[in-house]
Amino acid sequence: MADKAKVVLTDYVWESLEVEKKTLSGIAELVPLQTKKPDEFIAQAADCDALLNTYAGPITAEVMGRMPKCKIIARYGIGVDTIDLDAATAAGIIVTNNPTYCIEEVAEHTMALLLACARKVVFYDRLVRNGRWEVPPGKPMFRVAGSTLGLVGFGNIARQVAARAAAFGMHVIFSDPFVNEGVGSARSVTLDTLLGESDFVSLHPPLTPQTRKMIGDDALGKMKRTAWLINCSRGPIVDTDALVRALDAAKISGCALDTTDPEPLPNPHPLRGRENVVINPHVAWYSEKAMHGLQAGAPEEVRRVLTGEWPVNVVNRAVRGKSRCGL
Repeated sequence: MADKAKVVLTDYVWESLEVEKKTLSGIAELVPLQTKKPDEFIAQAADCDALLNTYAGPITAEVMGRMPKCKIIARYGIGVDTIDLDAATAAGIIVTNNPTYCIEEVAEHTMALLLACARKVVFYDRLVRNGRWEVPPGKPMFRVAGSTLGLVGFGNIARQVAARAAAFGMHVIFSDPFVNEGVGSARSVTLDTLLGESDFVSLHPPLTPQTRKMIGDDALGKMKRTAWLINCSRGPIVDTDALVRALDAAKISGCALDTTDPEPLPNPHPLRGRENVVINPHVAWYSEKAMHGLQAGAPEEVRRVLTGEWPVNVVNRAVRGKSRCGL
């Protein structure tokens, strides 16, 4: 073991580590942990050559400074909001993510939540479970075909949602500061226009300082009273207190949230128990196929770096040429 690299896994949510062990076999010693914060994993990670990371964090400049040998921090998921990318670049640490493992799943789940809102599927299920068999309590309901879906952010997942929504006969508009022109049948508009015109507002931006709580009192106040908010991105994109206020004042029809802030959502909480709120436990990413892609992606990136290859999904690309591994 002495001549092998050391790879620390901060935390994981799957039952077996056979994928990691097979990927790193003969290259590195895997040290699996189940931690939530850096002070819980830093003792083991202080001499690591690579860090595999799911949720534990935040991984700050100070944390990186205590891992002088670490060449790569490989995230299992898509978002890297828990990692200080500028600090990683300055330290020569490559940061990778796994941007494609669950695109279809999240797009499908977004449409499932949209349809559940439009057709009051969850509401009526609750009604029947409570012994009632009635249509009027769910009124009004509106046809999905011909309605407008507004996508906040227009990356890979949002584009898949757009394609599915178009198949349902919906008009699709989007707002993204990095995409200026329409794509396919989707039309680019300002955020204010999107909020004012959409019957469904679906959130798909990355979590950054600029997008944190971007859906607050002001944004919610610009939505139609008949509109629904859908979030399958990151919980902190939405100001939870503002959302509660909007629901209390009937400023929007309701919401469907796969991600919340905080997460998990405490019990009791003002969002729980509402007839016009659907909450899922951050499950949009999951399918058996996605799980395989999730688990394989990060260890493969670590293997590449430890064997002298440049990884595929580098987030902090400015690190190239000055990384600790010499790549």
